[in-house]
Amino acid sequence: MLLAKHTLESGVLMLRGLNMDRQLLISSLIDYAGRNHGATSVVAKGSDGVVVTSDWAEVAQRARRLGAALLGAGVSEGQRVGTIGWNDHRHLEAYYGITGIGAVLHTINPRLHDEQITYIINHAADTIVFVDRDFVEVKDRIAADCPTVTQWIVFDAEYESFIDAAEPLSEWPLLDEWSAATLCYTSGTTGNPKGVVQSHRSIVLQTWATCSGDGHNVNSSEAILLAVPMFHVNGWAMPFASAMAGAKLVLPGPELDPESLIEWINTEDITLSAGVPTIWLGMVQHLQKTDGDIPSLRRIAVGGSAAPRSLMDTLEDEYGVFVSHVWGMTEMTQGSAGRFTHRVERMDRDQQRARQAMAGRELYGVELRLIDEEGNEVPRDGETPGELLARGPWVAGSYFELETPQSHTEDGWLRTGDVATMDSEGYITIVDRAKDVIKSGGEWISSIDLENAAVGCPGVVEAAVIGLTHDRWGERPLLCCVVDVPVEPTTILSHVEQEVPKWWLPNDVVFVDEIPHTGTGKIDKKQLRTSFADHVWSEGGS
Repeated sequence: MLLAKHTLESGVLMLRGLNMDRQLLISSLIDYAGRNHGATSVVAKGSDGVVVTSDWAEVAQRARRLGAALLGAGVSEGQRVGTIGWNDHRHLEAYYGITGIGAVLHTINPRLHDEQITYIINHAADTIVFVDRDFVEVKDRIAADCPTVTQWIVFDAEYESFIDAAEPLSEWPLLDEWSAATLCYTSGTTGNPKGVVQSHRSIVLQTWATCSGDGHNVNSSEAILLAVPMFHVNGWAMPFASAMAGAKLVLPGPELDPESLIEWINTEDITLSAGVPTIWLGMVQHLQKTDGDIPSLRRIAVGGSAAPRSLMDTLEDEYGVFVSHVWGMTEMTQGSAGRFTHRVERMDRDQQRARQAMAGRELYGVELRLIDEEGNEVPRDGETPGELLARGPWVAGSYFELETPQSHTEDGWLRTGDVATMDSEGYITIVDRAKDVIKSGGEWISSIDLENAAVGCPGVVEAAVIGLTHDRWGERPLLCCVVDVPVEPTTILSHVEQEVPKWWLPNDVVFVDEIPHTGTGKIDKKQLRTSFADHVWSEGGS
């Protein structure tokens, strides 16, 4: 038998493995789910309030129909197709129908300001954009400023007509696994949002990690409630992992209020869910008020921001729900997970909870390291802080159509923007952020944009925004202003509201004689945070 060989650039012959050459493609995930778990339920609620119960076989068939419709509309490999939608069955079909034909799935966060959404669509050069009926007004406001978009298709009867006109593809095209599959933009906390492009290969690899025991342990015995928005970092890869594992998937649409979450969990026997701490805080409060229960739910993956220790204690002690912290970012999706090691499993309760309060543990596939201000690696002793760097097969090596050399080190590591400590087992503790962004309910808020908007209000001479701890949202913005004439806080907030998303609005406005600055003239936010560490939110800011 002949052995395959390949000559390296050095002239040395490399002995190659004799495995079959099969590409790692997203289409293989939906094919697998449809073929082997076709009868497993996929339940979704649209913004019209209609609950649609289907299965993986139907999702696979409708995704092939969508792929055919896109090809018929002239969409070709590499072209970007946008989505502005909730977590529902049509959005799930778009995940697979768009990527399956080699086009690029561009999920757009509807919570961004119109100007940011317009910038993102134009920068991506989207050709078609699917939009949920709840966001048609957004489309109406920005469509004229998005010249690359040739067609806007509403996720309702219009979408159904679009795919009904096509015969389902008999098979997906064979693509290169390195070809672009998804495009997600960062929240634009400093400057314009930056595009992160994931390949088919990187999506499949991170999906495998999500299904692994030390990831989310997604498997075919689970019923998953996807409370992470599908427009946010590909829904943390859960729509892909559900197909890879053949798990039951429940998509709640726009309904993430406590009553709806509890009803979904109990009606669909949900065993696993994932989302930001805010929604679980609301759910627990409602359960306690109503003496309710969620007996089927076993695990929750929490990311976006840290879950308070009290929330983890209540969920586990009163409801039997294990909370696993996940750390990641748009540039990598998941970089850590909270599964206990063999050693931690044998520790006492308080020691285990201390590990749970951390940001998870380094997950295979993403290498993490810490460096000091001089670029020297700091020890993994759980005490010494450093700038957190990452690299790996699903970590962004650069940004889409954008030169940002400062985002990576000279030797190719991604600068995450977080300052952290890490111990010998890879447990991460986020100490601070290198940039002064605010994380509220798992979403980023730009302090710079808020400051610029506030300074535009007549009477405001200077403004600074800092994030302070908030019981419900994790963090909320506090706006500090220097004024030269009396200005009402409501006047400033009304002015700011015209320029940023409403949910970004600071919870409180305080007036100061002067704002502290560093020696280089920058606002000293560390000093401001110290000065207002004991700030009590006003009744309106709660």
